Amino acid sequence: MLVVMKQSATDAEIDRVAETIRDMGYDARPIPGRQRTAIGLIGNDGRVDSGRLEGLSGVLEVIVVSHPYKQVSREWKAEDTIVTLPNGTRIGGTEIAIMAGPCAVESEDQIVGIARSLREAGATILRGGAFKPRTSPYSFQGLGEEGLRLLAVAREETGMAIVTEAVEPEAVEIVAEFADIVQIGARNMQNYPLLRRAGQAGKPVLLKRGMSATIKELLLAAEYLLAEGNEQVILCERGVRSFDTHTRNLLDLTAIPVVRGLSHLPIIADPSHGTGVRAKVTPMARAAVAAGADGLMVEVHPDPERALSDGAQSLYPDDFVDLMRQIRVIGRALDRELVPPLGTLRVAESAAG
Repeated sequence: MLVVMKQSATDAEIDRVAETIRDMGYDARPIPGRQRTAIGLIGNDGRVDSGRLEGLSGVLEVIVVSHPYKQVSREWKAEDTIVTLPNGTRIGGTEIAIMAGPCAVESEDQIVGIARSLREAGATILRGGAFKPRTSPYSFQGLGEEGLRLLAVAREETGMAIVTEAVEPEAVEIVAEFADIVQIGARNMQNYPLLRRAGQAGKPVLLKRGMSATIKELLLAAEYLLAEGNEQVILCERGVRSFDTHTRNLLDLTAIPVVRGLSHLPIIADPSHGTGVRAKVTPMARAAVAAGADGLMVEVHPDPERALSDGAQSLYPDDFVDLMRQIRVIGRALDRELVPPLGTLRVAESAAG
């Protein structure tokens, strides 16, 4: 970090800035110039409060010359992080993981039935909301703890891992009790108490990009999780708000290669929320895999017209079968394969044991 002083800054003002930097626990290195002085802050660990420096007399501007996030960056860890779930699914590396299921858990028949179809099609992770933060307070808010119990039933029936959302810090413990992955939704990406609690939960965390968040803000949110000691973090590009009304959001596919260059954490794409339109989900899912996504999160419902949440963007089971066939071909063109079917994973685990 560089603190650039005004041309008119006095020696006393320069000394005051250097003294403040040292008081903050860092080294200060004045760099005299022909017109003005800059002061280098040495040892920035990502926790520097630049506002404390910007308010000092004689300061022109504060320039960040390194990433404010640390543990999520490739500078911290060069090799890819791979998140391994209890059923053998690996997220990151050379494999492409598929999470699929309805937006919300509605009944035991619904979630168990669709889980069986998804497993047969090749998905290994079941998504389904038990707690649903909705824009309208009158929309279906989910079944709560009963929904978590039904997800556990579906896992017992199929062997699929479970990813579901925690919407408040107090709910993290109960969600972590049932889920294999705790999801932090787009509306909560910067809910810092929730991030801290999720980072302490001892389970992998799926962090979705906020609706208006920059990539830098996404990575800083992930830093909260790693700062609590949880390195099992999966990022998710799910679209950002746009001025165009033809889709629900703008699925930012450039975020995938950008994040892969900046961070060692795996990143998946959610083309369902990214478009909000069923007919657009499959094309954007294909594009996300081609862009290098480590996986997909796709909404699939047995009867979308009667879905209690997001039916318009949910695929029919037959559509999902076609999607799996198409992305398998795209993956192979990039020397990547889908995560092996669950039966194969179990055989491999038994042989290893």
